[in-house]
Amino acid sequence: MDTVMAAVLRETGAFGALLYALPPGDNALWLAMVAGLPRNFAAPWKRVALTDPMPVADAVRERRLVWIADQEEMARQYPRPALVLPYEFALAAAPITSSVEVRGGLVLLWAGAHPPQLSPGERDAIETGCRRLDALLRQAGDRGDPLPPPGRPRTLSPPTVHPVSPGETAAVTAFIDRLPGGACALDTNGRITFVTPTAADLLGADPAGLVGALPWEALPWMDVPQVEDRYRAAMVSRRPQSFTVLRPPDAWLSFELYPDASGISVRITGVDPSEGAPAPSSVPAAGPSRATLLYHLMQLAATLTEAVGVQDVVDQTADQLLPALGAQGMVLMTSEDGRLKILGHRGYSAEVMDRFDAVPLSLDLPGTRVLASGVPSFFASFADLHRAHPSTVHEDGMAAWAFLPLIASGRPIGSLLLAYRRPHAFPPGERAVLTSLAGLVGQALDRARLYDSKHALAHRLQSALLPHSLPDIPGLKVAARYLPAARGLGIGGDFYDLIRLDQHTAAATIGDVQGHNVDAAALMGQVRTAVHAHATVGARPDHVLAGTNRLLTDLDPGLFTSCLYANLDLARRRACLSTAGHPPPLLRHADGRTELLRVPPGLLLGIDPDSRYPTLECALPSGCVLVLYTDGLVEAPGVDLDDATAALAGLVEQADPTALDAMADTLIRHAPAPGDDIALLLINPA
Repeated sequence: MDTVMAAVLRETGAFGALLYALPPGDNALWLAMVAGLPRNFAAPWKRVALTDPMPVADAVRERRLVWIADQEEMARQYPRPALVLPYEFALAAAPITSSVEVRGGLVLLWAGAHPPQLSPGERDAIETGCRRLDALLRQAGDRGDPLPPPGRPRTLSPPTVHPVSPGETAAVTAFIDRLPGGACALDTNGRITFVTPTAADLLGADPAGLVGALPWEALPWMDVPQVEDRYRAAMVSRRPQSFTVLRPPDAWLSFELYPDASGISVRITGVDPSEGAPAPSSVPAAGPSRATLLYHLMQLAATLTEAVGVQDVVDQTADQLLPALGAQGMVLMTSEDGRLKILGHRGYSAEVMDRFDAVPLSLDLPGTRVLASGVPSFFASFADLHRAHPSTVHEDGMAAWAFLPLIASGRPIGSLLLAYRRPHAFPPGERAVLTSLAGLVGQALDRARLYDSKHALAHRLQSALLPHSLPDIPGLKVAARYLPAARGLGIGGDFYDLIRLDQHTAAATIGDVQGHNVDAAALMGQVRTAVHAHATVGARPDHVLAGTNRLLTDLDPGLFTSCLYANLDLARRRACLSTAGHPPPLLRHADGRTELLRVPPGLLLGIDPDSRYPTLECALPSGCVLVLYTDGLVEAPGVDLDDATAALAGLVEQADPTALDAMADTLIRHAPAPGDDIALLLINPA
C-alpha cells in the first residue's frame, strides 16, 4: 500500500494524499492512510459519512472524480472543510471502485500554484492509482484484514533526503552560519529538527530545549493563532509564508517559512526597533484578527444549527457576522417567481430595501447576478461596483460590498450581501472565508425554509380541520380558543365543536387526540366528523361516543382519543354529558360558585370496540357558564392535577360571566407554558 501511494503522489505531482476505506455494508468512509500531511490535519475527517457535504463523499457516492481548483471554489462548494483549512491548494477526490463495488476513496492535494484544470496525464495517474488501490483493498478484504486498520490511520513517511557526506555537512553548516539572522528547520509535524546558535539566541532559548519541540509549545510568546496558522498555511499551500511576532518585552522577530515535502525551512531575523513596532503579521490583512474571526465562525456554526425559521437565520447571521467581520450592513435575499425577494436585512432602511424587493431577476444587479451564477462578487469601492454594473446608483451610503452565493445541495438558493461603510480590500484569504460562511448560511436557510413551509402547511391543515366559526344559536352565547403546543410543528389533535341539532337543542364536544403531528391532526378530523355525524341524527351522548369509538377501533390508527360530548336542551335548560377519558367540565353558577361536574368515566376512544359510556344529567341554570377544556389548560410538570383544576375553577369564579371572550382570554393567559395543545369552549345559555 505504501508503495502504491508513493507512486500515486510521484506520478500525479500531488504533495499529499488521504486514503479512505469503505467497509462492506457501512455508510461511512474511514481514514486509512495519510501521506504528505501531518496526521492531525486530517483528524476532523477521520470518519466521513457518505451523506456529508465533503468532496470524497460526493466522489464515492456518485462514482465520479471531484476537482476543486482553488480556495474560492472550495469555499463555494464545500464550506465546512474550507473553514477548517482556509488556504490556497487544489484538491481531487476519486472513488476507489471496481465495476461492481466501491471500496473507498482517494483525496489528493496540490500546491496553490496548480493550474485550474487537471492535465490528461494527472487524470490517467489518478485512475491508475485508484485501480491499483482497489486491488489492494480487495485483497485485504479477502484475507480478512480489517478495513480500515484498527487504531490511528497509517502515516506514509516523507521521501528520504539524499545522503550527505561529512564534507557536505560542514559546508552546509558554514553556509548557514554566514547568512544573516538565524535559521531552523521543522519536520512535517511542526517540530524543530535543527536550530542554529544565532536562531536560538534570537529566540532567547537553549538549543537543546528547542529541538524536538513545537515552537508554540516551547516558547509561550509564540502561542498565538497566527504562528500555527502560518505553519498550517505553508504545509497545505506549499507556498512561502511570513509573519512577525513580539518576543517580550520589546524584541520583534520576523519569520520566513519555506516548505517542501520533507518539512519547512525557517529564516529568523530581528526587526529594528527604531523603525517602530511593526504590524503583528507581514501578511497583508484586513478586518479582524483570525482568532477573533474563528471565534465568531464557531459561534455562527453553532447558532445556525439551532435556527428554526428563516427569521432565526436572518437574526443569527446578522448578530454573528456583522461584529465578526466589521461590516455595517447585511441583506439576505432569495428568488421567488422570477423576482428578487428580500428575506431580511440589518443596517439598511426599509425604504432602500423596498426599492429592491420584488425586482425582476433579469435586471443587471449584483444580487441577481450572484443568484443566477452562484459566483461571489467583491467590490472594494463604488468605482469597482459601477464598472461591473454601470446602471447601479450609489444610494446606500456604503463604500464596499461583498455579494455571496447561498449554496445548498449544490445549487444557489439565495445571496448574502455584506456592506462596509469604508473601502475594504477583500484579500484572497478573506474572500474564501466569506464564501465559506455564506455556504453555512445557505444550508441553514434551506433547512429553515423547509421548516417554515411545513409549519405553514401544518397550520393550514389545522385551520381546515377546526371549525372556521361556530354556529349562531338563539339562546346560546359561546367563546372558543385554540392554542397549539410550543414544540414541534405547532399542530396537534385537540378539537372542539358546537352543533345545532334542532330549534331548541344543540350539542357541544371537545376532545384530544394523542400526539402533536400530522397523523394526530388527521385523526382529529376523522373523530370530529364522526361525532358530528352521529350527533346530527339525534343519537344520545353515550351512543355518539360508542359509535365514534367503534369507528376508531376499526381504523386502528395506533392513537387514542379523549372526548367529552354534551347534549344541550335549551328549552328545559338541561344538559346530558358523556365522557371518554376526558377532563371533567366546570359549571359556573350565576352567583360565582363553580363546581366540577363529575361525569362517570368511560374508556378512551380507540381501545375497546365494546366500551360503554355512562351519562350525567345536570341543570343549566340562568346565568351559568359551562366550561369545556383539554388537559393542556391544567396539566404542568410537578403540579398536582386536582390542584390545577381547583385553580382553574377559581379563575372561572372570578371572571365576568357576561363577557365570555374576556373570560376565555384570562383562562388561556394563566395556562401553563403550552407543552401541550389547549382547546377551550365556554357556553352560556342566555
